[in-house]
Amino acid sequence: MSTGRDAWRLAVGTLTAFRVQPPAVVDRDVAGRAMLLAPLATLPLAAVPLLAHVAVRWIGMPPLLAAALTVAVIAWLSRGLHLDGLADTADGLAASFDRQRALEVMRRGDVGPMGAAALVLVLLIQVAAVSDLLGWPSWDGPILAAVAVLASRHTLAWVCGPAFPAARDEGLGATVAGTVPVGAAAGVAALVAAVGAVELRWLSPTDVVPWPVVGWYAAPLTVVAAVGAAWLVAARCRMRLGGVTGDVLGAAVEVSLAAGLIVAATLR
Repeated sequence: MSTGRDAWRLAVGTLTAFRVQPPAVVDRDVAGRAMLLAPLATLPLAAVPLLAHVAVRWIGMPPLLAAALTVAVIAWLSRGLHLDGLADTADGLAASFDRQRALEVMRRGDVGPMGAAALVLVLLIQVAAVSDLLGWPSWDGPILAAVAVLASRHTLAWVCGPAFPAARDEGLGATVAGTVPVGAAAGVAALVAAVGAVELRWLSPTDVVPWPVVGWYAAPLTVVAAVGAAWLVAARCRMRLGGVTGDVLGAAVEVSLAAGLIVAATLR
């Protein structure tokens, strides 16, 4: 019981800006459970595009403005942690072919040209895709945006799987690397996809148009795209850095969110 409580506190305290009591114990077992709980812990973030859809439909807010605010609020509610990881990882991968040099650049934390470019490009993609989804004439678009948010946080479980060792002997990466069994990660992915599919099937016909814009299959495809993108990021970092770090986890979340949103926006 205490392990589950500690895992929940670690997931909420690490992945969101909401204040919770610190976990009594943080070990590899607790860390692995926390990664599996990531979609549940970040449900408030997934509600943001749904609220943005209300602003577009009933207040008349332009979809592009609503999309920019959506991405900004999600970044704020996650304390910008994943964006920082994206910038540091991009700088590290671009800095040098030497593993230790790349890890040192990532540890410094200042944003270089490659990190800045990665932030701008990924955020532009996210805003553009969310803008399109919020402009759909039904709840399909915002639901898929919410699925992409949850799927991107779920990818932490895959990046913390047995395929990706820690790049350093200390830090967040060393605590979580290899802690999540593949079967558990696949089970949570199936659950996220199933919930999204049910929501598409249930909510879509109740809005302006009496038919869904996309089929239920859009949710599983969004999840697959997010997981695939995170896997590619982690695989590249394993090749260049020898494994994953806390920054790599953040980069995987942001890139997978962009990938999931791209697929969702193109399914219409």
